[in-house]
Amino acid sequence: METLQIGGYTLTWLRGGVTHLDGGAMFGVVPKPLWSRKYPHNDNNQIELRTDPILIQGGDKTFLIESGIGVGKLTEKQKRNFGVLEESDIEQSLHELGLTTRDVDYVIMTHMHYDHANGLTKEENGQYVSVFPNSKIITSKIEWDEMREPNIRSRNTYWKENWEPIQHQVETFEKEWSLGPIKMVHTGGHSAGHSVVILEDGGEMALHMADIMPTHAHQNVLWVMAYDDYPMDSIAAKQKWLKFGLENQAWFTFYHDAMYRAVKWDEANNIDQSVKRER
Repeated sequence: METLQIGGYTLTWLRGGVTHLDGGAMFGVVPKPLWSRKYPHNDNNQIELRTDPILIQGGDKTFLIESGIGVGKLTEKQKRNFGVLEESDIEQSLHELGLTTRDVDYVIMTHMHYDHANGLTKEENGQYVSVFPNSKIITSKIEWDEMREPNIRSRNTYWKENWEPIQHQVETFEKEWSLGPIKMVHTGGHSAGHSVVILEDGGEMALHMADIMPTHAHQNVLWVMAYDDYPMDSIAAKQKWLKFGLENQAWFTFYHDAMYRAVKWDEANNIDQSVKRER
């Protein structure tokens, strides 16, 4: 498992599963000859996308950003459609670090789409239960409200089995939430309630833009997904937070990127430093 040190905090990428989605959908109106130079695809025009949560350890609390694709939550048809070749192995990942799912204090959810939220619950004895029973689960109020009452477009990605068993653990916020060196800020864009995460400690910073910038290849502010509910808001948020991160020499971290866990860009927009995913 790859790690990154930010001040006194250690970030570790857990094994949360993998999907393969259409490259055209992931890069929206960007022509394939452009995006394919930056991110590989298979013969079906699909690109590999990890769903790997980031464990943050430091101080007296343990945090987890996102929850993975889950285990046993998808039908065989869904696995084929979403290109899921590997499900979550979060419990084993934590075990290798000397932890269990009960040791996670906070699960930080940038948004609650199935590929981020499936790992919050699992089936036991015919019913769904919380995977992280001792955790507070943090997400924006807008996101939480839409998850429970999705619209005609979002109902395919907000699933009741992902929220009903954990609703007593959820804490929501309006614009910002913070605890110690970690802050969440609502952005909208990819979903109405989407948020970014900032970790700042010891003069160092990590910025997790989640699905506003799902991979390093989405650095161009105009390269947004066809999956985004509000693409102009995604563009505005990317402009704002990219500028913020670059000015603060931040590490940009990724949940979906199959090539990089984190990167730092230089003034010429070239990758200056990186944490590559081990194959």
